[in-house]
Amino acid sequence: MPAAPRNAPDRTASIGFAFIGVLLIAVNLRVSFVSVGPVLANISSDLGLSGAAAGFLTGLPLIAFAVFSPVAPRFAARLGLDRALWMSLLILALGIVARSLAVPGFIWAGTALIGLAIAFLNVLVPSLVKRDFPTTVSRVTGSYTATQAAFAAVGAAVVVPVAQTSPAGWRLALGIWVGLALIAMAVLMPWLRRHRTATMHGSATDTSYRSPWASALGWQVTIFMGLQSIAFYVLMAWLPTIEQSRGVPASTAGIHLSVFLLISVFASLATGGILHRGSDQRLVSFTSAALTFVTFLGLALAPDLVLLWVLLGAIGCGSLIVIALSLFSLRTVNYPQAASLSGMAQSVGYGLGAAGPVIFGGLRDLSGDWALPLFLTAGVMAVLAVTGLLAGRDKVISSPSGIHSASQI
Repeated sequence: MPAAPRNAPDRTASIGFAFIGVLLIAVNLRVSFVSVGPVLANISSDLGLSGAAAGFLTGLPLIAFAVFSPVAPRFAARLGLDRALWMSLLILALGIVARSLAVPGFIWAGTALIGLAIAFLNVLVPSLVKRDFPTTVSRVTGSYTATQAAFAAVGAAVVVPVAQTSPAGWRLALGIWVGLALIAMAVLMPWLRRHRTATMHGSATDTSYRSPWASALGWQVTIFMGLQSIAFYVLMAWLPTIEQSRGVPASTAGIHLSVFLLISVFASLATGGILHRGSDQRLVSFTSAALTFVTFLGLALAPDLVLLWVLLGAIGCGSLIVIALSLFSLRTVNYPQAASLSGMAQSVGYGLGAAGPVIFGGLRDLSGDWALPLFLTAGVMAVLAVTGLLAGRDKVISSPSGIHSASQI
């Protein structure tokens, strides 16, 4: 996480170290909480959790994301961006360990700490990218988004075998992810010792900025983030159930979900590579949202073509998250403002992401069929496509001219 070096070789090494740091943080952004789902039945049986309590356990990180995301910019302003990221990794490590200890109540406290830490990391990493990679925002964002998705897929795949073969069961299976946090902390520690970290608002090069909460463009980016999160979390929560209700075997539905995650990794990488090529992001935003619209419409009207909808949904969702995260940097004037927009958008976004699957399930119960929730979600995706045209314009919040140079992407 470098300051400006004196010569080209130092600059290259410094940028390389910063990129490695981003990827090491990225591997910790999803795996510690998505790995709970495959062993949730074991946890519920061991701890005697009701269905509602088990659902709350899986939803607690998303609630933490919504609650604590707005706090992250102030946390970074007090400690400095680099130290705030390192401290967030420490909180994450403590939460993972606490969750795995056989102490009453620790699973809840640990899960809450995990949600707090990842909320801070989610918000601050786009700010780090804005600061250290201002000319390659979309490509770096695509790389770290794909990295976190890949490790999440690996975590979901290995957690059950570890739980089944270890005497400690699910506790060890969930506890092993502390190693990833410790590795990231160890690699980043020497840099913190060698370089003083400026506070978020203490750099002489930073300019004042308008709060995104008072900006129409800020709200357009926020709505875009929230609606795209609905698409992803609804599919993660309900796609296997929808398939099974239509006669697809559970094992096959699970494979389809793995395929979805794998394709989304490559979609994220591809989007990161093309997002900077145009003068703005309207076309790619609209197209990606349109894919999710077709996905939900297709699941309602032509369920026999489920593999096609899995493919289109994976491409759409994998692209949308990269676009949303890139917009935090592309629509702001400096990295403190990027952190502020990131905190705002992720607070609202993950709130919608947490509510989406619940409302979807409620509509299913109300109507007795999948058609109503699928058609309504397709309608939400249509709104997402329109929002993408607005948020994708080549502008920044509170820019005197209102125009953002494509060369900064």
